[in-house]
Amino acid sequence: MRSLIDSFKLWASKYPFYPRARSIYHRFKPAVPRHPLQDLIPEQGYPLKRLGTDYGGWTFVDDSNLIGSTIISAGLGEDASFDVEFARNYNAKVIVVDPTPRAIAHFNKIVANLGRGRTSSYHRGGNQPVGAYDLRDLEPGTLQLIPKALWENSTSLKFFEPANSQHVSHSIVNFQRGYGDSGEYLEVEAITMTDLLAECGINGSDLQLVKLDIEGAEVEVISDFLDSGIRPAQILVEFDELNVPCPRAFERIDLLTKKLGIAGYKCIWTDGQADFLFISCDYRAWERGPGDDSSN
Repeated sequence: MRSLIDSFKLWASKYPFYPRARSIYHRFKPAVPRHPLQDLIPEQGYPLKRLGTDYGGWTFVDDSNLIGSTIISAGLGEDASFDVEFARNYNAKVIVVDPTPRAIAHFNKIVANLGRGRTSSYHRGGNQPVGAYDLRDLEPGTLQLIPKALWENSTSLKFFEPANSQHVSHSIVNFQRGYGDSGEYLEVEAITMTDLLAECGINGSDLQLVKLDIEGAEVEVISDFLDSGIRPAQILVEFDELNVPCPRAFERIDLLTKKLGIAGYKCIWTDGQADFLFISCDYRAWERGPGDDSSN
């Protein structure tokens, strides 16, 4: 029965109704404490687009400013479906940020196969075979890896292993163990968004999109880059702490969403669980529509 359910979800994820259906399901799923943001009704009128697998895909506003852009994608794991599809769809450069050994190995396999077409289908879950990516037309440098952790300081720190050893994603804040200092960890180099943009030669005012799937560190990272005056047009974020709900997680997200609102952002979409799309209220490029370069 489980395999039938998973097969149906994989089939349904190919259709545009799926994110909204999943949002409704999570909204009414009983017994688990929920943050009010999870019950947000997605706003209508935006040309939303989803790229990537059900596990590793993201929803964002489709517009012409993304064509030829350079974006930041923090948190790779072993599913680069969003990064690869975004680079191909928008002729864009994707700066991937992840110091996890398995993520680095996965990225290196992708680079070694640049120029090759897809030879297999996407798998369920977050461990994708490199053959599932369509890497045609992607030149060296289109995908660039920064093997560091995004954080509020550029320093070295503990990167805690996941509670489930089968999982790939590590965490700075260690929310899976109650935000404590217990558990196995790696020592990694961390970098702020300000230093990352400087290192990559990116003007913060030109930053169209940031994607953050960084296991709880998104709260500190977003707060820090807002304080530094960095204002991406779109922020795609997974609030991982909502997958392990507790009062501290809710308080942290409350404070950050308030800060985002003060900085001029609003949330226009959620999957009903942990993925959210924030856009700058000053961002109006979507009104022209994707591919429309008209200045009028």
